Amino acid sequence: MSVLVGLTVMLGMLVIVPAGLLLADVPELGRIRRLWPAFALPGAVSLWLPRGLPATLLALCYALGAALLALHALHRLARHPAALRSSRTAPAEVALLTALVTPSIAATALVTERSGHSLFGFGLGILALTVPHFHFAGFAAALVSGLVCRLVDSTAGRFAALSVPLGTLLVLIGYFVGDRTELAGAVVLTAGMWTVALLTWRTVRPAGRDRATRLLLATSAAVLAVTMVLALSWALGEATGLPHPTLTWMAATHGVGNALGFALCSVLAWRRLRAPADHEGRTA
Repeated sequence: MSVLVGLTVMLGMLVIVPAGLLLADVPELGRIRRLWPAFALPGAVSLWLPRGLPATLLALCYALGAALLALHALHRLARHPAALRSSRTAPAEVALLTALVTPSIAATALVTERSGHSLFGFGLGILALTVPHFHFAGFAAALVSGLVCRLVDSTAGRFAALSVPLGTLLVLIGYFVGDRTELAGAVVLTAGMWTVALLTWRTVRPAGRDRATRLLLATSAAVLAVTMVLALSWALGEATGLPHPTLTWMAATHGVGNALGFALCSVLAWRRLRAPADHEGRTA
């Protein structure tokens, strides 16, 4: 499982986050995005070293980049508070701020796990899985829900953009409070992601100007419908003691599905949606 988790985290660090920062369409993030390889490459290397000081120092490089994103979120919140007071702009803004903050949670878990220490009582295995979780269920899910909300100006779009950050927050709180809070977070997050999938299938997908874009969007929507069932079954089992998938099985199914089928397909599709002229020129 460690190899699978490592490859998944590398995808998040090296592809999903920088591509997502480009899709966020925030000019102030341009410098961080250009510098991102200097943070992400050491972080990726740290995944394959034995736990210890060298791996910890490399993970700290990644944590620095993640901290810059979180600081930008705080700066943006301070400079544009009005965006959170408008019922039309607040959901997408909350989703974007969540996307910018969640890599720092993943990076904290990464640094601690690479150092070989537990954190708040969580063992190394849970910390290792927290890293991909907050790259994909955190960063990618919040980012895409915000993009969908901006394109689909509707009650459903705003619900998705708010429920994904809320669900992510509840899952994080559940780590400390208990399994039932984590289950509540999984329910809210699943509702938001299923709404994202529905809007992607019904509204965003038809907007694709070519078959490849529509196929990527269809794949991301279909994968979410399945992987979030797995997330619910795991959270329900943890909270009630009912039979549920193991962490290894969840990493191989829910984790890989969300990373490849949802996150990667989504950022590729949205990149094509954002650059139709460039794509048409290459096709011609």
